[in-house]
Amino acid sequence: MSISSTLDRLHLQAKQNRWLWLFSIFNRLVLALGFIPAAIVKLIDERFASGLHANHPMGHYLEALHLTGFYYTFIGVAQLAAAVMLLIPRTATLGAFIYFPVILNICILTFATRFDGSLFTAPLMTLANLYILGWNYEKWKYILPFNDITKQKSLDSVVQTQETVGRGGVFSRYKPRSIYARSRIFLKQLFNDKFPTLFFAGVFAAVVFFMIIVPRLYSVRPRNTLPQCLSQFKDSGTKAGENFCNCIHTNGEPLNKCLNEYNNAPKDIIQMP
Repeated sequence: MSISSTLDRLHLQAKQNRWLWLFSIFNRLVLALGFIPAAIVKLIDERFASGLHANHPMGHYLEALHLTGFYYTFIGVAQLAAAVMLLIPRTATLGAFIYFPVILNICILTFATRFDGSLFTAPLMTLANLYILGWNYEKWKYILPFNDITKQKSLDSVVQTQETVGRGGVFSRYKPRSIYARSRIFLKQLFNDKFPTLFFAGVFAAVVFFMIIVPRLYSVRPRNTLPQCLSQFKDSGTKAGENFCNCIHTNGEPLNKCLNEYNNAPKDIIQMP
């Protein structure tokens, strides 16, 4: 079986499941809510995460970004446009394509600077964005080299029909009584669908991974403030740890330089403040 046929089959199976359809709506809402406040901050020309000191590695970036003039405003416009498009079903795919490079950049930047503020949210938002793109696979799959547009029209019509059935007219323009009846039918069909236990177990595992395991991958992080940075060395109580935190938060040195000094310094024990 070809790659194209396999992807089409898996996509059709997903589109027929109302639980996955509801999850796609949830992701669209969450992603939109994640960008709207950030976009507004940029549009009113305030520095994002203004409480984060400019000496922090992420603070260096945000401070410089804020000083780029209309480029900073442009990012805000792009974020707001992507968020609004995600809220509208007809433009959700385009919104996801605009959203993806922005959130991917934030995700990579987060890991590069070990920024606590988005170490958990940025990778999950990236995965949610990929889910939206996968959910709307039939709308952009022809840009892939292994798909032939002349052989796909019949399958696409089936996918569109299943998606319309999944929406079930709950949000259509009918009298309240009709909406109530349709809602009951939709809920009945929803619970008749097989709950994708394995899929949502994977979602839960991803949340746990990025919430608990990923932060522990870094033995040292700059944290958001000097006291928070010092607190991670209380158990070990090393002079090297204190110097690392001062290197970041007091002197404003680059993260790599501070890490190198920390890794190469003798771990002499002191009483940490």
